[in-house]
Amino acid sequence: MVKHALLALVVAGLLYTVNPAAAQDNGSAGQQSAPAGGPEHGHHHFDPAKRTEMLTKQLKLNSDQQAKVLDILKSEQSQMESLHSDTSTSQDDRRSKMMEIHKTSNEQIRTLLDSNQQKKWDAMQSQHEQWQGHHQEGQAPNGGASSPQQ
Repeated sequence: MVKHALLALVVAGLLYTVNPAAAQDNGSAGQQSAPAGGPEHGHHHFDPAKRTEMLTKQLKLNSDQQAKVLDILKSEQSQMESLHSDTSTSQDDRRSKMMEIHKTSNEQIRTLLDSNQQKKWDAMQSQHEQWQGHHQEGQAPNGGASSPQQ
């Protein structure tokens, strides 16, 4: 049971890391706190304000976009926390619902972006999915900007 709770926390942490590969565009691993940050890469590390700041830098969001992205991320965080505290739902159901919440938030953010930002967003999402696939297999990411945890 403890292992299941721990796994749920890890999944929640991964879902909260919008794009650990987002720093690919400027080569800065410092903005990639999830993989480079070590074991503390859980969900508290990526609060909505920090995620909005990261996306602002990566996508060059204007002030209107920033406010809307922040609202979406705050809503996502609230939903995730609520779901996380729901002990009546099985781990698989929670994981599935967390993934759906995250997907919905990503879609909402994408609709706020102009065509150039959407292209960059799509590339970031693709690289994030690739990173997550390696992470779930227990392998270190191949990208130069993502440092494996040791």
